[in-house]
Amino acid sequence: MRELILIRHAKSSWSNPELDDFDRPLNKRGKRDLPFMANLLSSKINKPDIIISSPAKRTKLTTIEFADALKYENDKIVWDKKLYLASSGVIIKILSQLNDEINLAIIIGHNPGLTDVQNLICNKEIENIPTCGIVCMSIDKKWCELSGKDFKLDFFEYPKKYLK
Repeated sequence: MRELILIRHAKSSWSNPELDDFDRPLNKRGKRDLPFMANLLSSKINKPDIIISSPAKRTKLTTIEFADALKYENDKIVWDKKLYLASSGVIIKILSQLNDEINLAIIIGHNPGLTDVQNLICNKEIENIPTCGIVCMSIDKKWCELSGKDFKLDFFEYPKKYLK
């Protein structure tokens, strides 16, 4: 059994309109939601075999918080530039190239690519993965055998379910 967790970065700041999109930091809500969601995920899963993340600032900050909560070494995080604003096709290609020894993979990135890929590969569609949202899916195939809606939705968590 393989598990895939998709995490959308925490809420980012738009306070500096001159800042390049890649360099946007987290805003106040993102900083509030992030530790809560990271701890929630750590209570639900074991340590991942791999974490692959977009290197954008808001995504890096999100990834490091989740990695720390999951006791995953920061120097093992894979920073993949292809995940910055990646399409579903790019994400699926990354997944299909994972080593079959990996049973629990986490991808941390951006919308619309994350929501699109979830809806392409999972038996239950989600309208939108909100910021700091977590989708966990499982499959009984090798990563290189992904096709259609093979994944089963295990859980979908997001900050507004818990924090107001």
